[in-house]
Amino acid sequence: MAYLGLVPGEHSAGDRQRRGALTKAGNTHARRVLVEAAEYYRHRPAPGRALIRRSHGQPAAGLGHPWRAPQRWHRRYRHLVGQGKRPPIAVTAVARELAGFIWAAMTLSPQRPNTNTTVS
Repeated sequence: MAYLGLVPGEHSAGDRQRRGALTKAGNTHARRVLVEAAEYYRHRPAPGRALIRRSHGQPAAGLGHPWRAPQRWHRRYRHLVGQGKRPPIAVTAVARELAGFIWAAMTLSPQRPNTNTTVS
């Protein structure tokens, strides 16, 4: 998130911490794409006809997980706006959470089978 500039700047002196605006450091294009993607979650996510058609016959366990994240991001946006945050600030907060989600998905490696087995 810091690489993309989606963290607040901070001015600290002694025991006083003052947080400021976003740092806007790092890759401008990636930050803009994430914010544009986060704007999608202003509206309630719903599957389209093509997605429903493709998912027909798939196991229910595999279909439930991909829909939890978009619904959570939409709830996060609605909660922030309901608390009085301006919509652009709420969208940026969702973009920050989306960046963390993408980072986690990219850094988690699947469990590999143990290939160092010896045959007796």
